[in-house]
Amino acid sequence: MPELTRRRALTAAAALAASAGAQTLLAPGASAAGHSHEGSLEPFDEVYKGRRIQGRPTGMDDMGGMGGMAVTGSGHHHGHGTGYAVFVDGVELHVMRNADGSWISVVSHYAPVAGPRAAARAAVDELQGAALLPFPAN
Repeated sequence: MPELTRRRALTAAAALAASAGAQTLLAPGASAAGHSHEGSLEPFDEVYKGRRIQGRPTGMDDMGGMGGMAVTGSGHHHGHGTGYAVFVDGVELHVMRNADGSWISVVSHYAPVAGPRAAARAAVDELQGAALLPFPAN
């Protein structure tokens, strides 16, 4: 059996780190808690900590036909191209997908999460029982 040298140990450690990184890239929605559905863009409707959270893909008809960007009468664009709507107790929670695939919401803007369901849950946690107020269009 060959002697374990520093070079071989570092090579083995680098190979192990690279394979762990490849697994993360192949399954970006998987969280440490094992909730692999967190990053999914499938519709959801559940009660989380006593609050009803819902999410569903939006079609072009829902978004004003602007490639995911709804235009209000005042010319403002909404939706941030996500093509996905999230609601907390029936009030829309504005969400945005980042370039790296993570999601943020207007409530937890500085805490990116794996998907819209996780964004809704993070918003419920951040609200701490307070009502989500409708986001003004202007």
